[in-house]
Amino acid sequence: MINGYKGIIIIGEGMNFPVTRLRRLRKSPQIRDIFKETRLHKDNLIYPIFVKKGLKNGEKEEIPTMPDEFRYSVDDAVDYLKTLESKGLKSTIIFGMPLNNEKDEIGSPAFDKYGIVQETIRKLKKETNLVVISDVCLCQYTSHGHCGLVKNGEILNDESLEYLSKVALSHAEAGADIIAPSDMMDGRVLAIREILDENEYYNVAIMSYSAKYASSFYNPFREAVCSSPSFGDRKTYQMDPSNLKEAIRESELDIIEGADVLMVKPALAYLDVIKTLKLEFNLPLAAYNVSGEYSMLKSAIKEDYLTEDAIFESLLSIKRAGADLIITHFAKDIIDKI
Repeated sequence: MINGYKGIIIIGEGMNFPVTRLRRLRKSPQIRDIFKETRLHKDNLIYPIFVKKGLKNGEKEEIPTMPDEFRYSVDDAVDYLKTLESKGLKSTIIFGMPLNNEKDEIGSPAFDKYGIVQETIRKLKKETNLVVISDVCLCQYTSHGHCGLVKNGEILNDESLEYLSKVALSHAEAGADIIAPSDMMDGRVLAIREILDENEYYNVAIMSYSAKYASSFYNPFREAVCSSPSFGDRKTYQMDPSNLKEAIRESELDIIEGADVLMVKPALAYLDVIKTLKLEFNLPLAAYNVSGEYSMLKSAIKEDYLTEDAIFESLLSIKRAGADLIITHFAKDIIDKI
């Protein structure tokens, strides 16, 4: 008898108590550290930043739906990213906002050579060593707020590809390292790969939003970049949250079309999708810890419902599920703590 326990419980072949005691590997912080199975690393974090045309330097705008997040001018965005780079950040993804009076039916500010994203890319490539990822979509730039062209209330798939390709090319010309199409139009990866190669941007990679769900967790982001659709919703082109097998089909098609990196968006409510795609495919996998997931935790921490440990726990769950890269607004909060 050991400490009042009589007999031996057989758990499995070669595993039994009291010979096996799993608490041995938990008894001190140092021991727990060396046996960690999953680790967050600075290299794996991508920080999303919002850059708005018309803002003066030093005039950053608070985003009411996203605590501690702001819209920046080009110069301020680059300066802030320099600060994060000095703490170990390796990569950023850029989201731009044009002036409201510039928006039109085809989202032409999105592929303007001197657009807000293009200017930010050029400055970042000149002044930092960050890996620069550019989000390719039309929703922030169109007068109707949809991710593709619209005719008679229908979002046009094939006609939108030409304009999405123009956006991608303008980002590559500005110096983007990775193009990340988020529109979810069928065939957009192939269209972008073709226009990049035709213009000899062979080494610009494509990070496809391969499994992007029609999620309510995007609402704070839509407020942040003023991209809510003026009619209807995005359920005809973004994925149904009920579907897992469809994520495999979407990702497989994107791989065939030339995607270099896959992505699952959102992350926390779709950990099973992350795990499935990680097991199914051999490409690097990103997960987008989206605005709603960020704001939900930030608000709970502010009200003392949760502690900041919840940030680490949630990001660990994304990494544990299989994500190689995590796009997260929390990068700024934890970059100097990991």
